[in-house]
Order: sequence, then structure tokens, then C-alpha cells
Amino acid sequence: GKNCSILQEMDVIQKQDENCYCYVQNRTIHLQYLWSTIQIKVNSRERFRFEPISEKNNCQNSETVFEFVACAVQILWKPETCTETFLSIKQYGEDICFKIQPFKIEPYVVRVKREMLDGKLLFLFVAGIFLFHFANSLSRSAKFFYLSGVILGVLALLVFVLLTLKRFIPRHSTFWILMSGSWMVSLYFIYCFKENIQWLWSEHKNYLLGYFLAVGITSFAICYQRGPLTTELSITLFTWTLQLTAFVLIYFGVTIPQVAYAVIAVSLCSKGLCYPLGAACHIARKMKHHFKSKKLMFKYLTEEEYREQGESETIRALEELRSFCRSPDFPSWIAVSKLQAPHRFAAFVLGSPHVSPAETKAHDEQYGIGSFFLEEQLFETRAQLEQEEPANSVHEEDEENENEMHTQIPFPYATELL
Repeated sequence: GKNCSILQEMDVIQKQDENCYCYVQNRTIHLQYLWSTIQIKVNSRERFRFEPISEKNNCQNSETVFEFVACAVQILWKPETCTETFLSIKQYGEDICFKIQPFKIEPYVVRVKREMLDGKLLFLFVAGIFLFHFANSLSRSAKFFYLSGVILGVLALLVFVLLTLKRFIPRHSTFWILMSGSWMVSLYFIYCFKENIQWLWSEHKNYLLGYFLAVGITSFAICYQRGPLTTELSITLFTWTLQLTAFVLIYFGVTIPQVAYAVIAVSLCSKGLCYPLGAACHIARKMKHHFKSKKLMFKYLTEEEYREQGESETIRALEELRSFCRSPDFPSWIAVSKLQAPHRFAAFVLGSPHVSPAETKAHDEQYGIGSFFLEEQLFETRAQLEQEEPANSVHEEDEENENEMHTQIPFPYATELL
């Protein structure tokens, strides 16, 4: 980078010879640049070669397999020539260096400007938030299942084919090894496609549209043939995959990694707190119901219900008494010595009625319809009504209007009529 020109904001550089350029990131973090990007545009009337320069020229120092494969492919692969290229750089990303190689002596222009609000970053961030919070409902939607299958088939064809042929792979270890390699290759192709989408769209538009159409229709047909997810295990795995994808979108949707980590942590806490909060509310409701003082509810019985309940309770109590008298713990000799009619008690214990027919007849004569006790109760009730009637009549006389034509009957006269 010592021999490269350093690019600054609002630079407009015009040259005609081969040269390399670098944009050095500002390490001071400002929240207003959360969705800000640096746009570098290179155009010329003649073709030139745009070649990114990687700081890791030695592939042996790569820390992961993906970095080694990306480094090797970047050394072997040379980009095609073009007359215009466009480069978008995140505000707090890595330093970017590239080389411009014109084929003819023709000037080219390098323009640098800042875009304060990048719509792509904002869209990725909002999509990640939405996808994470609605992953559970989206994983159960048949339409979203078909849409996800089409997107997976277009962007990661190897992964889609491997998932389709999973039943033909007997060993799980072999399947997961192939799946890991397919994901690595697919991610690299996605990266290459993202970096060269303008060149592909301008030079090979028909082939690109044909690929999208053919692979999209085939993916939809395969997903439609298999049908949506039905088992809870597959739905749960799909939900987790959507949430992991949402984290990736959130991370690439902002320019400050610390903000992305904070948003991911808050999202996880908001999801994780649902379960303890729900459990706490459930326990609180149980405790409140347990300690809440119960109000006594009084239910008034009708005359028929009172009679039926009395008969049933009497029969039950008599049966309990008979059972107790038959038990070995009952002091039978002591009870017999104190009874006036031991034979009647023995008959009761063996199942005879506790009331004799003579006692039943005497009770009906005294307390039944037409009995002396009933007539006495009726006459006492009538006398009470007669005593209360004069007080009511005097109270009504005070409240009546003077123009009323009706007069009250005097109490003595009413008594004579009775």
C-alpha cells in the first residue's frame, strides 16, 4: 500500500496509466454513520481491468479453510474487463485496495463520495429484525416454505440438491461432511456474485435471467412435490435456521459491528425472557388463587329440594348407624342394658324401619293436613296480620291526598266483620 494513492471523500481523480488506490477507514466510531457507505465509481471510454488487492497474499497463513479457498481462487481468477465499475465500502469495514489496468492510453476517472443512508443496509437490518421475531410463525407458513425453497435453490444450488438427495445418503456423517463443503462453496459463490453483480447484469443478462428462471421453477416444483413441513422437529429446525439467518442479516445490515452485537443480544434476551416471564405470571396467578379468600356462596333450597335432601340425608345417616352397630367395636351389651325395647333395636339393626306404623299415624294426626297443630299455626299467623294492619292503615292515611274519595275502614268495624 505504500505505492498506492490514498482516496479521500469527494475525490475526483483522472489518470490514464496503471495505478493502485486504497481507501483507509476512519477508526473513530460515530452513530450517524450506522448505515453510511463510501461509494467508489470508476469509468472510462475504453475497457480496463479492475483487480482487488488482498493484504493476505500468502494463502498458507489463512486461518480457516474458507479463507484458504477464497485466497486460492482470488489468485487464479482474474476479473473480466469493463468500462465502468462500482464499489461500495462500509464505513467501519476493512481497508480496501484495488488496481486499475487500462489496455489503451485513455483516461479513466475515479470518484469517491459518501452515501449517508444506504438503502441496502437499512433493508438488510429491518429484514433481519422482522425475520427473527416472526420466525416461528413464518416456519409454519406454506407460502414462506415455498419461497425459502426457491431462494435456497437459486443462491445455494449445491445445498438444495444435497437436501433433495438426503434420503439416498445412508450415513449421517457423510451427509454432514458434504453439507459443510456445499455451504462453503455456496457462500463463496454468493460473495463472488455480490462483488460482480453489475458486470454480470450488464454483460450476461440473458444467461442470468435464464438461470434464475430455470432453477427457481425447478426448486418450486420439488418443494411443492414434497409439501410443507409437518413434524414439530423439522419446524423447530427451520425456525432456528431462520433466526440464524436473521442474525447474519442484522450483522451485515449495519456498519458498526458493536451495534450489531448489541441488537442481537437484545433480540435474544427479548425472546429468552418470554419463557421465564410466562412462567412467573403463571406462578403468580396460582399463588394469587391459592391465597385469595374465598367468599361463601349461599344457595337457597326450594321446599321440594329441602324435603328430598332431608329424606336422603336421613336414610344415609340411618345406614351409617346400622353399619356402626354391626361392627365388632360397638358395645352391644352395654347398649342393650340401657334400652327399654331391645327387640325393636335389634330389628332396626337388621333392617326394619326406625319408626313404627303407629308412630307414623300419630305424627300425621298431629302435624299433617287438618291437624290441630296446623290450625293453631294458621290462626296465629292471621292474628299477627290483624295486629299489623292498623299501623299500615294509619301510615297510608298520612300519605294519601285530600282529594281521594276512598276512606279507610275503622279497626273496630273490621274486627267485627272478621
